[in-house]
Amino acid sequence: MSATDQNIVTLEGPTVRGIRAALPSLVPSERRVAELILAGPKRLMYQSISEVAAEAGSAASTVVRACRSLGFKGFQDLRLALAQDVSTPITRLNQGIDDTSTPGEVLETVFHDGAEALKEAASTIDRGDFARSVDAISDAGKVLFVAVGTSAPLAQDAAYRFLTIGVEAEAPPDVHVQHVRARLLGPGDACIAISHTGATQETLAVMRGAAAAGAQTIAISSFARSPLTDVVDITLVAGSAELSYRIEAMASRIAHLGILDALFLAVALRRPDRAGAAQAITAEVLSEHRF
Repeated sequence: MSATDQNIVTLEGPTVRGIRAALPSLVPSERRVAELILAGPKRLMYQSISEVAAEAGSAASTVVRACRSLGFKGFQDLRLALAQDVSTPITRLNQGIDDTSTPGEVLETVFHDGAEALKEAASTIDRGDFARSVDAISDAGKVLFVAVGTSAPLAQDAAYRFLTIGVEAEAPPDVHVQHVRARLLGPGDACIAISHTGATQETLAVMRGAAAAGAQTIAISSFARSPLTDVVDITLVAGSAELSYRIEAMASRIAHLGILDALFLAVALRRPDRAGAAQAITAEVLSEHRF
């Protein structure tokens, strides 16, 4: 097999074949969505439901109906099925890893992907939106971080780190508590959502609650257009094309962590006296827990 042949990715898996077979049974609006899927199944794995709806000239609800007519629970279920379709040895070979890769090769590839994700994020984040986010967090009375799933650890880490520089931050792990805390925010507070897709129902509900309470709302996401971007004041977009073996968002999570690191440092520099005093207390407390 030549090097060129090794870069060919065959996407005609069972999911794609099933969609193609179902085309005649779909109504016209759903058929347009299905045809869009067939035109670029791998690309669709990295799109939000809003982007697919826009390309198909339909509403997000039509995309959901099309997914259900095709036998899926919804859009996310379809994306996972497509990921399984392309998660084959030939696909992985195209991406630098296959079932013959050594542990060392896997290590190098993962670190390379992480570096690329950060480089891409640095070039795509809107500087004006980033500055507005720094202003909102620096001036906020309270800062609430919200996330679910694989983004939740980032929210927990961010809340703790901002607390160590004097920001009244928290990240409740329970989604119901997140929602209640969001509704208890007010003008002068800030709520920050971390979501790869921007289409998680729980996170959307929390951010709507924060907006209704009058808080400044910020989203860190991988997509410029999503249901989440429609309800927040500021969106910091940083994502990365995901590899099939990762299922969804490992590289993007690295990019989101990079944004949080940059926000943390910028806010600390904005209020150095507050940050210094809080860090001194943090260091004193932590010293009591070390041998």
